[in-house]
Amino acid sequence: MRILAAAHADYLRRLSVAKSQGYLNRQSEALQIMATATKKKPSSTGVKIQPLGDRVVIRRDESEETTAGGIVLPDSAQDKPARGRVVSVGDGKLLDDGTRGEMQIKAGDRVLFSSYAGESIELGDEEYLLMAEENILAVVE
Repeated sequence: MRILAAAHADYLRRLSVAKSQGYLNRQSEALQIMATATKKKPSSTGVKIQPLGDRVVIRRDESEETTAGGIVLPDSAQDKPARGRVVSVGDGKLLDDGTRGEMQIKAGDRVLFSSYAGESIELGDEEYLLMAEENILAVVE
């Protein structure tokens, strides 16, 4: 009950600040302020994931919360985007002659991947995807 009261108090504080700064002139701005009051803060778990072989770890980009017309979408209606940022990469695929093939992507690259590719992993509040390099379709520059 205390958590709910604290969240409500935070919402009221944000609403009064928005009113005082003139942000509540349009309904869409009010909805955006309300949506930011309920967002989770990303937390750092301190765990580092090192994939093996030709696998990569990807943090999926946030999905769009509003449509082009300004309609706020609930979490259940939002599509998971097929793009993200590479967090870490493996050593490369083991070739027949015993050497490792060089990875074509590196940590920090923005990539596009197939929608159903990879295994979903949750560490703390963060969700990551673990997938093979061959499931990555393109690098976005």
